[in-house]
Amino acid sequence: MRIQEIEEILLDQKQLEVDDFNPDDYCTRPEEAHLNLSSNLAQVVIGVRRCGKSTLCMNVLKKSGLRFAYVNFDDERLAKLTGDELNSLLIALYKVYGEFKVLFIDEMQNIPEWFLFANRLLRQKMRLVITGSNAKLLSGELSTHLTGRYMETRLLPFSFREYCTCKDVGTNLPSSTRETARRMSAFDEYLRVGGFPELLNEKDRASYITALVDSIIRRDICARHKIRSPRALQELANHILNIAPAKATVSDFSRIFKIASDHTTRSYVSYLEQAYLLCEVKKYSAKSAERLVNAKLYPVDVALMDMRPDAFAGENLGWRLETLVYLELRRRYLPMGCDIYYYEDKTSEADFLVCKGRRVEKIVQVSYDTSAPKVRNRELRGAQNAAVATGCKDLTLVTYDEQEDAVTQNGTPIEIVGAHEWLCRA
Repeated sequence: MRIQEIEEILLDQKQLEVDDFNPDDYCTRPEEAHLNLSSNLAQVVIGVRRCGKSTLCMNVLKKSGLRFAYVNFDDERLAKLTGDELNSLLIALYKVYGEFKVLFIDEMQNIPEWFLFANRLLRQKMRLVITGSNAKLLSGELSTHLTGRYMETRLLPFSFREYCTCKDVGTNLPSSTRETARRMSAFDEYLRVGGFPELLNEKDRASYITALVDSIIRRDICARHKIRSPRALQELANHILNIAPAKATVSDFSRIFKIASDHTTRSYVSYLEQAYLLCEVKKYSAKSAERLVNAKLYPVDVALMDMRPDAFAGENLGWRLETLVYLELRRRYLPMGCDIYYYEDKTSEADFLVCKGRRVEKIVQVSYDTSAPKVRNRELRGAQNAAVATGCKDLTLVTYDEQEDAVTQNGTPIEIVGAHEWLCRA
């Protein structure tokens, strides 16, 4: 591409994405504190499309007062740009922005050999802010080519606390009866709508999610991995999202969708995880082989569970609540170096075990409604059995709205707490 062509594209992006951006229009997210613009390390933010990566980075840059330049590679006009033309891009950036100290590169992984370009800029002491929507392509190449020269931040769609902030709903605890009622009403909506930021003001939510899933599969997976049967991948993705949270039974998936081999099916599931449509929770076990099979798959947001054509997912409030709790555990504990597993023995199951190394720090059980004694006993037994097996003493049962003092099941205290409160805890 000619420099003039690139310059015209950058001018369009500057007007739409930079000049008109006002930080006062957006909520502050906790992950903003992770970006260090004074560091010589590249600041990398990764996550599913439309979860707010660009907005977060732009917020930080605008508030910093530093001179920065911006390029978005998720622009079809730049799709044919090659690695050899990145120097022309840099010239065009200087023509559009003048001198700048920080370069913000959106969806960097869309350009071949982007890591060579990033490495060169880092050697020249340029400060870099980078976003991406593919875990393996971005993180894998970062660790290979930018060893020790980047800081990574993972971003999910809005948490419930962030959702409440955008809705001007209080999240401080304890709260008055009126504040509690407002928070519970907001939670009812969040449970169904999810946390994609743009859905807060989007009327046609189903079309939005349909287009998002299609874009992820078509642009982030099929084009990149040269998938020969995109229909099978699309059907598999929709099926998993319909039944999530579900165990990844590869052989069943291969049979249902007539995929030639289990190896191909495993690759398809892996691609969906890399593009952040799905998250994997492995079974808790001291045996490595057992951790590699029977993983459970969760969507990255509850909006993906039913806002698609032919979803037939229904309300499934219990599964939705379990998904929200899992995603919140990811936000809280993965940045602390913890892992999340599920526990299962011959008679019971515990939804989530938060582990630091081999030590189980916390057991979290989830049940939308425990008013039936049979359900209540089953959930408490699952948490209790996991506690006995792991030696963990910190047990919580998250329900829709129950609120009780800790109860004892076979001598082990278990806190029972409503989801709208648990999600608002710091």
